[in-house]
Amino acid sequence: MAKVADIVNAMSVITGGRTVSSMEEVKSGKHPFVIMKSSGIYGKEVLEIPGLIYGDPSKEVKKVAVCMTMTELVIELAGATGVDAVVAHHPIADAASCGGVTLKNYLDLYDVAGLECHEAFHGLHPGIPFLHGHKVEKGSISYGGVHGNIMFVGRALPGVATLGDILDRLDGYMALDQDRALLAEERLVRGIDEIRETSVETRGFIHLGERDSPVEHILHIFPHTGFSPENLRQAVAENPGVDTVLASISRVYAGHALIETARELGLNFLVGNCHVMEILENGLPLAYALDELLEGVEVVLFRDRVTSTPVRRVGNEAMQAYAREMSASHLLGKHALSET
Repeated sequence: MAKVADIVNAMSVITGGRTVSSMEEVKSGKHPFVIMKSSGIYGKEVLEIPGLIYGDPSKEVKKVAVCMTMTELVIELAGATGVDAVVAHHPIADAASCGGVTLKNYLDLYDVAGLECHEAFHGLHPGIPFLHGHKVEKGSISYGGVHGNIMFVGRALPGVATLGDILDRLDGYMALDQDRALLAEERLVRGIDEIRETSVETRGFIHLGERDSPVEHILHIFPHTGFSPENLRQAVAENPGVDTVLASISRVYAGHALIETARELGLNFLVGNCHVMEILENGLPLAYALDELLEGVEVVLFRDRVTSTPVRRVGNEAMQAYAREMSASHLLGKHALSET
């Protein structure tokens, strides 16, 4: 019978030894992938710890779930479907990952172990560039000396000659036809044409260039990691053949300095998959690897789906009446602090 410790060992195999073996190793401050993430917002920093975050290493495991970000939704689904351990890509934190309560209490309630990997997993496979139509020739996971500032330089794969080819490739690989069909059915069932959904709304698009614009040498960036206009100028100077900037995982919108810098440098600028697709780009390969390494363990993928609906059209009449009553009777100025 597999145990939580076997998942830890499997993650070490998958990452080439980047995971931690003990909390003593974490506390030593010497592990390169134990990283404090902070943007300076008071009290909101989190320490990344690739490996076992919480749980008994000797606990038996029959079912493991891979998710992108642990939330209370993930924990509830794990408890309801007999999942013994959750492997999250992103860092796990008290309150943020467990519905505002303490993580220990919630995971103990359903006897679920929690593990994470994040930066220790990044750069292990060329899948994201492959999906976006290029082969990496060189790259960095700490460009400009900033840990986690990932950048690739690649050459377009055979059959990828234009910006339109990249967009069509992503549409096919990510099975966006399924997401569009699912959204159409949901709109029909709920009778709400205004429902919008992340996978459909955040598909790729072109900022600079046209669908038939040629592409050969690609600079692949991830704006949310801190990639700056100065980084862009430096990367293009170091790689003068680059003709296209490709942004994925996160993207930028009209007016952003990165777009204006690319325009100044005479480059195409294409937006690819956004963060919602990383569960397929990174999560699915991780799940397949765990499935191969954990004999006798069922591995499942937890995929989030987020929709946007006009507030007064959510639910049925009973739910709408409930919301109106709670708002009108208890929330609209009903809790003003009394003066003393």
